[in-house]
Amino acid sequence: MNSKLERQLAELLEADIINSETAQKITAFYHTKDESKPNRLFTIFGVLGALLSGLGIILIIAHNWDDMPRNIKTIFAFIPLLIGQIACGYSLIKKKSATWIESSATFLILAVGATISLVSQIYNIPGDLSNFLLVWTIITAPLIYLLRSNLAVIIHLVLATWYACYSGYSFSGNHEPWLYLVLFAWVIPYYILLQKQKPETNITGVLNWLLPLSLVIVLGTFTNGDTLLFLMYIGLFGLFYNLGQLSIFKNQKLRRNGFTIIGSLGTIFLLMTLTFEWFWKDALKETYDEIDVLITIVLFIAGIATLAYLHLKKQVQGFNLFQYAFLIIGLLYLTRGIGPVYGIVATNLLVAALGLFAVGIGIQKNSYGILNYGLLIITALIICRFFDTNLDFIFRGILFIGVGAGFFFANYLLIKKQRKTAITSNTQSHE
Repeated sequence: MNSKLERQLAELLEADIINSETAQKITAFYHTKDESKPNRLFTIFGVLGALLSGLGIILIIAHNWDDMPRNIKTIFAFIPLLIGQIACGYSLIKKKSATWIESSATFLILAVGATISLVSQIYNIPGDLSNFLLVWTIITAPLIYLLRSNLAVIIHLVLATWYACYSGYSFSGNHEPWLYLVLFAWVIPYYILLQKQKPETNITGVLNWLLPLSLVIVLGTFTNGDTLLFLMYIGLFGLFYNLGQLSIFKNQKLRRNGFTIIGSLGTIFLLMTLTFEWFWKDALKETYDEIDVLITIVLFIAGIATLAYLHLKKQVQGFNLFQYAFLIIGLLYLTRGIGPVYGIVATNLLVAALGLFAVGIGIQKNSYGILNYGLLIITALIICRFFDTNLDFIFRGILFIGVGAGFFFANYLLIKKQRKTAITSNTQSHE
């Protein structure tokens, strides 16, 4: 029990708010709670110890590797794997702490990778990095559920993303890594379980970011189309933003809601790109593969279904333009035959509206971050038009002065509103 709690209990006893028996019960409760809480620092050092031990074993073997006969090399190749399995088995049977679980799982995952690479080298088994990463990820995937290891989930997603990027971004033949979808889906049940049982833990917050980031990185491996790729990402970011509006995410702190933040930032970034003329000209000329069209349709349907679910469950509070931005862009793309000017003007208006809408949300929620985010959107749009048009420099200067004044004025309004709210709250509390 910490000294702060001891002082608070002493003050409560002195003020005769609680008696000594209640104080002892509170002390015993927090003492038991502290004992059952895993030591995060100890877990971190345990994982680092497992990593360093594994690297040490590899270095010792590597130093004398060339002088060893093949059968001895094979034995040494399987030694780290055997040690890792023993450590994981011991952790399971003895029901050891989280430090043991995470350390042994990390060591075993690294040992599997080392064994695969060593055996391939000893017996000259052909293959590229893509196949190696795929086999490594598949073999270690069951550890996520066998050990309930959080680090195993993170490593699995990193390896799966690495495999997809190496396979899809022309490093090894440029073929679509469809097995990535299976590897990604493998962790979803574990993630759902975490959201239900431990929504406020660090690992859940990390996965709230890591899952959408992985999809953002990998999506480009499934298409060769330029303009349709933009539309695919618009659909993906629209899906992310609406997923982030689900109560399970929205009730958490904004910094833990990776779906909303990535969805919003990604949408704005792409919309800024779509405000230029080249995109709408290329959109009229390009032809598309069936797979590209199918993926785009699936992403948009998923976003619409999520939005419909939010309305059905009455989890939508007021109108939020960010939730519908992907649908507006989809509609503009379908009607692109009207001409490039139509798409350019409509997209610029949409970006400006999103910026103003974010400013309104920031003032409503007393959030400086959201307020200035909206102002930054408007500023970025003006900068894009600064280099994209032939406006007079005096007019451009006036625009920037206006935006700068808008920053000061909007923040001033928010400060004034917060002070007024604070004064009202103090008055009501005194009454």
